[in-house]
Amino acid sequence: MLLSFTSHLSPFYTTMIQASADIKKKTRHFLPENFQVTTWEALEPYFKDLAERPIHSKKELEQWLKDSSELEAVVSEDACWRQVRMTCDTENKALTEAFNFFYTHIQPNIQPYADQINRKLINCAYTAALDQDKYFTYLRSVKKSIDLFREENIPIFSELSVMQQQYGAVAGKMTIEVEGKEYTLQQASKFLESHDRSLRESVYRKVNERRLRDKDTLNELFTQLIHKRHQVALNAGFKNYRDYAFVEKGRFDYTKEDCFDFHEGVKRYVLPLVDIINKKKKKKLDLDPLKPWDTEAEPEGVKPLTPFTDGRELLEKSIQCFTRLRPFFADCLRRMNELNHLDLDSRKGKAPGGYNMPLAESGAPFIFMNAVGQMHDVTTMVHEGGHAIHSFLAHPLELSAFKEYPIELAEVASMSMELFSMDYWDTFFADANDLKRAKEHQLERVITVMPWIATIDKFQHWLYENPFHTTEERTTRWTEIMKEFSSTEIDFNGLDQYREIAWQRQLHLFEVPFYYIEYGIAQLGAIGMWKQFKENKENALDNYMKALSLGGTKPLPELYSSAGLRFDFSPAYIKELMEFVHTEMPA
Repeated sequence: MLLSFTSHLSPFYTTMIQASADIKKKTRHFLPENFQVTTWEALEPYFKDLAERPIHSKKELEQWLKDSSELEAVVSEDACWRQVRMTCDTENKALTEAFNFFYTHIQPNIQPYADQINRKLINCAYTAALDQDKYFTYLRSVKKSIDLFREENIPIFSELSVMQQQYGAVAGKMTIEVEGKEYTLQQASKFLESHDRSLRESVYRKVNERRLRDKDTLNELFTQLIHKRHQVALNAGFKNYRDYAFVEKGRFDYTKEDCFDFHEGVKRYVLPLVDIINKKKKKKLDLDPLKPWDTEAEPEGVKPLTPFTDGRELLEKSIQCFTRLRPFFADCLRRMNELNHLDLDSRKGKAPGGYNMPLAESGAPFIFMNAVGQMHDVTTMVHEGGHAIHSFLAHPLELSAFKEYPIELAEVASMSMELFSMDYWDTFFADANDLKRAKEHQLERVITVMPWIATIDKFQHWLYENPFHTTEERTTRWTEIMKEFSSTEIDFNGLDQYREIAWQRQLHLFEVPFYYIEYGIAQLGAIGMWKQFKENKENALDNYMKALSLGGTKPLPELYSSAGLRFDFSPAYIKELMEFVHTEMPA
């Protein structure tokens, strides 16, 4: 059970600081230990039991909740593994079929039972006797699910689950040839760090030409996704999918107007810093104009940063780095490695991107990424490592639902780790100048990513407010928004056809709709955590672990407060934090 945090040295707080990465799979009491999700017919009796079981006391209700949690964890983990295996090998038809089977033959049958179980909980005479502080966010989420449930949306969700994965299949096949060798687009990005400007431009154009080949396929897929999402919203009684998504994602603590304020704050206080960064690059490279294929390059004679050679070395160095930051963090990575819960290297046929996949029953999550030996890969590894640590810390919570923490806090966990770990990046960069460059690269990214976040979020507002737009209208509006948040110091002349489809590289638009503003909110939270870290390392790390250990058991502002943060993304706060980052930039 959750204990009070009113005392700075409460028993739970002390235990939390002594957290162990020796994570154990949850022992089953409701389902047989050897039970596996195979068919709906085998799974249904457990849902039927929960839906029909009489509850005669608070004690029986609490046992019923534990059994519900166990079933939820088993089903969730099975679905997660199907997705992990499919993204690790998009060309294996059997893995794709297994994923599709779940979302076409199992998930649709679960939804009506899930609604019955939710209603049973809310209507139960003993629910009021539960500790309302402990169960507040859970019950709030259950009521939200009841409000949103519509029988007619079940087949649409099934279709969407399958359709959304088509993006990974298309993108996973994209390769180009450079100097006689075939590379995935992720692997080819390393050439953008080359001193050879003609090579950089050639690779940039090849990558974008390759994307152009599938632009119509992805445009058509995206149009279908938007229309189906809009129908989901209409069925649930909403004007558009944007309004539906705010409720579905549990955005209880901020509004669309707050997002618009974020956009404005980025324009006013972040873009000027991006221009300063790009002016500095232009001067450093002695280039005028600065083109988009120049932004990752270094001057002649300065070698590109090569922090590691392969996934094995990336893991070893990440463990060394985390050990020096706080040994528990390294233990989490070691445990995942023991369980083979890591797939780090890029290869053909692997889906793009990177993620940390929580595993509700096992506890130790799975990290997936496409490492090619670049600085960006170090950032991705420590980022996903932060997510993994969050999974470890939340796993002891009593119910699976308690571990469903808000994304706005989940990304604080990952982005803070990017900044915390910088002081120990000498494990990746033995040379002092390289280390300085790596830190500068990271802090530049903290700033330069914000306009892209604002661009993607503002674009999504327009997309779902205008669901029946044409492809041409979509292209026009995307271009307008992108220019609104683009640096004036980069010359994009002659590259319009590439810019018009730049949104297609953002997998979130296809696979996780209306999920992106969270990165901006969390980036501000991470900067706040780093500010604490600069003032008092151990206190900041204690606050960090304290907040992550709460999972989703508190409202978002309280979770931020437990980490010593303000839940604020107003223009004034953006200005304050950006000024702090700017002052921390290496001279």
